[in-house]
Amino acid sequence: MPIEISEAPSIAGLPAQADWERLAAVIDHTLLKSDTTNAQVRQLCSEAVENGFHCVMLTPAHVALAASLVAGSSVKVATVVGFPLGASTTGTKRYEAVDAIRLGAREIDMVMNIGALKSGDRSRVEADMRGMVQVVHDNGAQLKVTIETALLSLEEKILACQLAVAAGADYVKSSTGFSHSGAMPQDISLMRGVVGDKLGVKASGGIRTLEDARAMIEAGASRIGTSAGVAIVQAARQR
Repeated sequence: MPIEISEAPSIAGLPAQADWERLAAVIDHTLLKSDTTNAQVRQLCSEAVENGFHCVMLTPAHVALAASLVAGSSVKVATVVGFPLGASTTGTKRYEAVDAIRLGAREIDMVMNIGALKSGDRSRVEADMRGMVQVVHDNGAQLKVTIETALLSLEEKILACQLAVAAGADYVKSSTGFSHSGAMPQDISLMRGVVGDKLGVKASGGIRTLEDARAMIEAGASRIGTSAGVAIVQAARQR
């Protein structure tokens, strides 16, 4: 189940050790570059365990290695599916998800069919999400739906979140980080307003500082996807 939304306001001030630890616990420590090496994966996993991050977020090719490195800790392994375009078929996305879960992933961040949403094909988008929810949940993992807010109108953002709720997803996620902009507080606030307490909201893309993270949490995010998790938590400790 998603992290309780009621935790978010207590994180925002970050005045004490308990708060920076809770902040770390909602960070998805992210490394999704195509030239990622095994040494970088080892460093990422070591940092995640040391800081108490929620998970490491990597490409599917690195899931097995990451799972072996974080075994015995509280850190989960997460990966992306249909990334970064969302234009894969549902069958392909489902296969990717099952394979990643077999290798050790416990959270799947899929990219929705953005083109279908913008074409007004609501049923196709929901079927894509619902098909992923079914296979991910059946295999004991959680599903986040990335809607790529930078490419959507206000009405499309609302619809994407409504469809994710209807499909039974665990989270809606703002961005891949591979479009022309990432998470914006106003989008996170909108997403939270649409999904209420039914789903978690993940802010990702361009979150590099403690102030960025705090703004997203205050806007309603219950998870933060960032490659700057170590610097963010260090800044919170210093505060």
